[in-house]
Amino acid sequence: MGVIAWLVLGLLAGATAKAILPGRDPGGLVGTTVIGVAGAFLGGWLSSQFLDRPVQREFFDAATWGSAIVGALVLLIGYRVLFGNSRS
Repeated sequence: MGVIAWLVLGLLAGATAKAILPGRDPGGLVGTTVIGVAGAFLGGWLSSQFLDRPVQREFFDAATWGSAIVGALVLLIGYRVLFGNSRS
């Protein structure tokens, strides 16, 4: 996948994670994209290390999307544990 595809995947994975875990989080569009892209990398790594299923390099692969969303959820939960659930 190219850089643009990773950014689109990250944006959609981050937005999905925020939709699953609603709440006020800082960052807006940029924060959502960063959480999603980092979550995609984290999810891909977790999938290859612990599930023995490396993520394919195709954009429309269900495992790629699933691992990206799960990785974004992990990062979002970690962020909320460390920094709280809402902005002040």
